[in-house]
Amino acid sequence: MDQDAKKTALRMIPYGIYVLSADDGHGNVAAATVNWVTQTAFSPPLVVVGVKTDSGAYPIIKETKKFTLNMLGKDATGVAFTFFKPTKLEGGRLSGQSIRRGKNGLPILDTALAAVECNVTGIVEQGDHHIFVGEVVEAHLTKPVTGRPDAAILEMKDLGENVFYGG
Repeated sequence: MDQDAKKTALRMIPYGIYVLSADDGHGNVAAATVNWVTQTAFSPPLVVVGVKTDSGAYPIIKETKKFTLNMLGKDATGVAFTFFKPTKLEGGRLSGQSIRRGKNGLPILDTALAAVECNVTGIVEQGDHHIFVGEVVEAHLTKPVTGRPDAAILEMKDLGENVFYGG
């Protein structure tokens, strides 16, 4: 296989940017910037997210079977870069970001445009990222969205010419 062609072709898939959050209730809190996300069903509402197996969030989600997906807006590039690094919960802030707790007890970023709380209904364990299938059990909007909701989301291409993931 032509490796350059593979990399370029796979990087043509558009990706939104999200922050996945998890908390085991025993002091282990994690959040990670993720982009391999999609909705897969209307009824019940299901989303899938690819999570790197060596991330801090992975073992917490696998154990607790729940996660929250925070949708970032176009103005949140700094927040996206914040969660490329390991998470710290200090003074009620997650890596310096103010949060509130959802109904599932997990962190929701105050800067997120929206968030969905999910219960894991399945895991596909293949490759260096495993796929968590999550049933959306609660949804939050920080403020009303005008226009197309998908146009409001931060996308990989918004992070700069040299930021890629995939391929």
